[in-house]
Amino acid sequence: MRAAAASLQAMEMSFIDNTLDRQSERRGEISYLKGLLDLAETRVVLSTDKTLVFRNEAENGIGHDLGSALALGASADEMVFLGLRPDSGQALFATTLPCSDEDLEANESLLVQDLRNLALQNAFSTEDLSVLAQARALIHWHRTHQHCSRCGAKTHMAEGGYRRDCPSCGAPHFPRTDPCVIMLITHEDRALLGRPARLPEGVYTTLAGFMEPGETIEAAVRREVFEESRIRVGEVALVSNQPWPFPANLMLGCIGTATSLDIEIADDELEACKWCDRAEVRQMIDGTHPEEHRIPPSISIAYELIVGWLEERL
Repeated sequence: MRAAAASLQAMEMSFIDNTLDRQSERRGEISYLKGLLDLAETRVVLSTDKTLVFRNEAENGIGHDLGSALALGASADEMVFLGLRPDSGQALFATTLPCSDEDLEANESLLVQDLRNLALQNAFSTEDLSVLAQARALIHWHRTHQHCSRCGAKTHMAEGGYRRDCPSCGAPHFPRTDPCVIMLITHEDRALLGRPARLPEGVYTTLAGFMEPGETIEAAVRREVFEESRIRVGEVALVSNQPWPFPANLMLGCIGTATSLDIEIADDELEACKWCDRAEVRQMIDGTHPEEHRIPPSISIAYELIVGWLEERL
């Protein structure tokens, strides 16, 4: 297998350019965070469970000032500190809103957007998209982990939003990031692509799955590929990774070499799975496939793995 590390510089995925100084050593200082919130230049990213909320003016950037955030229903006690911009020192926070997407969409001064759509539209810089990914993942965690998993009591935010504490039993709770392996499996001049039922009609992509306790990355790749397609995998290499805040995954991009060829869809995760040569993959990318098959959009690590293999960068 060709050395894969060289391919990293060629990849241009979304959500990987977060340069904020997260000030982890000061996140527990309430007075420090309050001082940052009170600065006129500070901005607050607003999110519901699945969408982000912006002012209906592109030039205003990714956040709201504190006053407008509070006017929309944000709570000053539930502000997550994202970090400081390294160039200007501007502080960025994030918080949730108690209202529904429908209520927000009725406000003509606001834009309610899904982060995937923003990335596909190139609506913001790659750095700002990465900050929005951080905000979305953290807000989702706070919205869905309001109670202690040990005793069930209501928890409260601590450490600038990077911990929730239980006042009843004292248990600390931390934001979760779920590692997933996502892998392009190849054999000579062909790549293994599958079609999960959740994807839009015609989209074929790399296989993927969650890592399990006690697994290495390589073991997870081999297990997931065998479970989904009954293909055996030998050599595996990690070539890239991508935060994927839907809701809070870290995608571990791998390439692997198949040691068997006969496909058998072995569970209910895939509708179809096939070996594709380079000519067919090129048709998928160019939009000339006779059956209108295509690959995922360019914001994803799956796209980069497939294109990297096609262009012989992997």
